[in-house]
Amino acid sequence: MRHQKSGNNLSRSKDHRSSLRKNLIKQLFEHERIRTTRAKAMAIRGSAEKLITLAKNGNAATGEQAAYGVHARRLASARLGSDEIVSKLFDEIAPRYNERNGGYTRVIKLTPRMGDAADMVLIELVE
Repeated sequence: MRHQKSGNNLSRSKDHRSSLRKNLIKQLFEHERIRTTRAKAMAIRGSAEKLITLAKNGNAATGEQAAYGVHARRLASARLGSDEIVSKLFDEIAPRYNERNGGYTRVIKLTPRMGDAADMVLIELVE
């Protein structure tokens, strides 16, 4: 029984699933648009939006809360593992969404994949 189990397991082991999600989120932030299956896109969408919100709040911290900015960068680095992507997230991506309260990603349906007819989508950061 799947009591208290959240998220999609994507037919992978726990370690493989977590590294897949981490890599997909890094690619999304690096290229700002990726083509993947619908299940994988839905699995990373919430995490990517939470990281953008974390970066937004970290950039907005000033004065006595300046330590939160450093803490936010460390949290993002722990989740992404790459300092280059973290700096791009905080310096380029998050400032774009200062006036936006959520909905930072868009999922566009594409034609099914030729080999196995899997539902393909394009997940991108909203301009």
